[in-house]
Amino acid sequence: MGRRRVSSAAGLALLLASATACANDVPEANWSRGLLPESVTKQGETVTNLWNGAWIAALATGLVVIVLIIWACVFHRRRKNSAELPPQVRYNLPIEILYTLVPLVMVSVFFFFTARDETEILKTSAAPAVTVHVEGFQWSWRFTTDAGGKTAKVVGMPVSDYQAAQAPELVLPVNTQVQFKLDADDVIHSFWVPAFMFKRDVIPGISGEKNKFEITTLNKPGTYAGRCAELCGVDHSRMLFRVKLVSQAEFDQYMTTQAGSPQ
Repeated sequence: MGRRRVSSAAGLALLLASATACANDVPEANWSRGLLPESVTKQGETVTNLWNGAWIAALATGLVVIVLIIWACVFHRRRKNSAELPPQVRYNLPIEILYTLVPLVMVSVFFFFTARDETEILKTSAAPAVTVHVEGFQWSWRFTTDAGGKTAKVVGMPVSDYQAAQAPELVLPVNTQVQFKLDADDVIHSFWVPAFMFKRDVIPGISGEKNKFEITTLNKPGTYAGRCAELCGVDHSRMLFRVKLVSQAEFDQYMTTQAGSPQ
C-alpha cells in the first residue's frame, strides 16, 4: 500500500509539473542536442561549463564507487564450502581518515567552483548599455526598455485573447550588456528564458532596484522562448513571451520607431 501511494504521488507530481510548465502554444525555443538549451549569453556559458563539470565529477565518483563495490563483492565474499567469513577490516585509522577526507575535499571543490561562478553570474554594473524593467501580472508581461536616452514599452495582451503569435516580444541587441529589473503587480511570478540559462522570481513589493540581474548577449541573433516558471494562477501556462536578439543597427531602429508608443 505504501509503495502504491508513493508511485501515485510521484505520477501526480510529474503530471502537475508537465501541465504547469508547458503549453501547446509555447513560442519556438532553441534547444541544443544536449541536455541544456543553447546558451545565448556569456553568463549562460558559465552555467553550462559548471553543469558539465559537475556531471563529469559525479560520473567519475560514481564509477569509483561502483568499482569498489564490485571489488568488495568479488574478493571479500564467503567462499564455497567454507565456514569462515572473509577477513573483516575494523578500526583501520588510515582508511577511516581516507573516506572522511576524500568527500570533504570533493564538497570543498564543488563549493569553490559554484561560489566563484555564482558571484560572476550575479554581478551587475552601474551603467549598463540597455536596461529592461520587467513587470509580471496575471497573466502576461510588461517590458520597458531604456537605451541611449530612448524608451520603448511592450505590454502583453489579456490572456483571454491570447494567441502564440501575439505574445509580447522583447527586442535586445547582440553583444551588449543588458540589465533586468523585476517587479510584480499581484502574485509571485518567475522570469525565465531557457536560452539565458537563468531565471529569477518576480516578487510583489520588492523594487526592481533590489531584484535585478544582468546578462551579456552573444552574437546569436534569433528568437528565443520565455515564460513564467512560478505557478501563479489558472492561466500560468499561457504566460509566455519571446526575446528577439537583433543586430545593434536593427535595435537602434527599433528603439527609434517604438520610443514613446507602447504596443
